[in-house]
Amino acid sequence: MVGTGGIVTGSHLTALRDHADRVDLVAAVDVATDRLDAFRATAAEGGTFEVTGYSDATAMLAAERPDLVLIGTPPSLHREQTVAALKAGAWVLCEKPLCLTLAEYDEIAAAEKEAGGPYASVVFQHRYGSGAAHARELLAEGALGRPLVAHCQTTWHRDTAYYAVPWRGRWETEGGGPSMGHGIHQMDLLLHLLGDWTEIRAMAGRLVHTVESEDVSTALVRFESGAMATVVNSVLSPDEVSRIRIDCADATVELTHLYGHRNDDWVYTPAPHVRDEPDRQRRWRTPAADLPSSHGAQLSALLDAMRDGVRPPGSGPDARRTLEFIAALYKAAFTGRPVRAGEIAPGDPYYDAMHGDHPEWAPKAATATTKES
Repeated sequence: MVGTGGIVTGSHLTALRDHADRVDLVAAVDVATDRLDAFRATAAEGGTFEVTGYSDATAMLAAERPDLVLIGTPPSLHREQTVAALKAGAWVLCEKPLCLTLAEYDEIAAAEKEAGGPYASVVFQHRYGSGAAHARELLAEGALGRPLVAHCQTTWHRDTAYYAVPWRGRWETEGGGPSMGHGIHQMDLLLHLLGDWTEIRAMAGRLVHTVESEDVSTALVRFESGAMATVVNSVLSPDEVSRIRIDCADATVELTHLYGHRNDDWVYTPAPHVRDEPDRQRRWRTPAADLPSSHGAQLSALLDAMRDGVRPPGSGPDARRTLEFIAALYKAAFTGRPVRAGEIAPGDPYYDAMHGDHPEWAPKAATATTKES
């Protein structure tokens, strides 16, 4: 375990305990000795894990030769730590975002092995609940009719104390604002459900917080299927909610939750012309087995992939699509022009930085360097 902060002590440690029959937590890395010691003590409760502590990830990789490395450090460290773990032969499950740019993502991909792993996955736990799996299956088989209109909403609230943490709100250390650090989960789930996107138009703003990145963004998206969607990401919303709604030809499917969902959070509403078809509507009902979305659900899928020597979900081109979507959202918002899938490639400023060196959005030092060069 690299990093032992709150998300690790909570979600990741819980997931590891739930899978203690399949995995052993042998080491943890943190530069803060007090935090590391507290984590090791917590992990040892009940005799679950005996964890060796390290202050340096390189030393841990050399000494332990782990099969799997979980990364829960601030985003600016993800690329370096992920590449180091892959080169040491370990699979990786890294907190979102896996990295800060498409250029960094491609560097990680180059460090993976083509056949049999190791591979790097990003934490997109909202894909893995039974409700999400059921909805994706229904959409894929056309059981709800053709997808037509969608809405993806991450409207949360973060105060000034939240942004007092030095790495938050800065491009160099967080990679972006709510589009990158908060709404990424719902946008990834939207893409997981609807598939490839083709075009995006967007706006972004700093309406409240004094930060480098945005505190709100909105987007209009066209999918390869022809479906169209609206996307809203905010940290300015007192009434917090995470929501996805997809209107299909025969039914609407809607998910409403905050930080995680269960089967009951998914609602299916039939179109008027199918309201008298009870057998069809029974097919839409969420399964009896209720697997909540969680880090544990994703870890289970990753361990299965490791066992089978196959690429896990939430990695490779699948996860890159989500990062490209966010880069395109920023490019569309900052340039005022529509952006198409595949457009952001090496040589495009938004390939190397989410702010694209835009004079109104890039850090002042980065803008000055660009002008001087």
